[in-house]
Amino acid sequence: MENKTAYVTLSQSSRAKKMLHRIWFAISHDKAGFAGFCLLAAIIIMSVAAPVAFPLDTESDPTQILSAPSAEHILGTDHLGRDIFAQIANGGGELLLFAALAAVIGIVLGVTLGAFSAITGGKLDGLLLFLADVWLSIPRIPLLVVLSAFFSLTSVKLAVVLGILSWAGLYRTIRAEVLSLKERDFIEAAFMQNMTKAHIVFKEITPNLMGFIAVNFSLLMRSSIYSQVGLVFLGILPLEQNWGVMINQAWTQGVIYNAKSILFILAPTVMICLLIISLVWVGKALEDVCSPSLRK
Repeated sequence: MENKTAYVTLSQSSRAKKMLHRIWFAISHDKAGFAGFCLLAAIIIMSVAAPVAFPLDTESDPTQILSAPSAEHILGTDHLGRDIFAQIANGGGELLLFAALAAVIGIVLGVTLGAFSAITGGKLDGLLLFLADVWLSIPRIPLLVVLSAFFSLTSVKLAVVLGILSWAGLYRTIRAEVLSLKERDFIEAAFMQNMTKAHIVFKEITPNLMGFIAVNFSLLMRSSIYSQVGLVFLGILPLEQNWGVMINQAWTQGVIYNAKSILFILAPTVMICLLIISLVWVGKALEDVCSPSLRK
């Protein structure tokens, strides 16, 4: 019994460390990937430090409404006379947090269901494949619009819903990868040692999918950010402090017709683009990790 436990712990630990090393190597040796990583890290650091370093204005200033950039307000002010730069600095935290929450939920559901489906096979596999096909046929945005008519959607609820809606596509790709991994020697050895399916999925298979999971995590975050910003712009989500809200407010206030305040809508748009680009570049760099690690 002791030998079996030592074997499992060693194999799992070594594979996980090897995969993390490959992920960092791929990012650090890819110019776009490293730039995306640095950009994403800068956005995260800014979002964490902003509440202390650049606190939001709590009161409006009628004398500063839609003012042009100045030494006091480097990006100008909004329709209530509040500093735009402070809103930019504070606007990414919520967007990142709930995008990450949605991505985590989607990853957990997709990886768990996909791996167990491939390992178990039979009726369970067929049922999950059928459900995934049905799930993928559901249009996401119209469904969220309908749900908002019956339930009060908040950012947290939206993140949970988006995570649940994301499982099907990832399920199919994870299932395909696990079917190929089932033929590997270490998986067959785990079956021969009568390891439980839960152990095989979470201790043997999942560490070998870390690169693939990292790629899909960035993709799910990107999709969640698009959905959040789109729903905020449509006025379906309640107005909270993020870049999507700034775009909504700027659009409704007609700042595109005011040259002095154009940064009110341009600045959050640029920040969203930079965030998406950083996720795309990091995800692209991680694609080089995924395939070789599953085939060597």
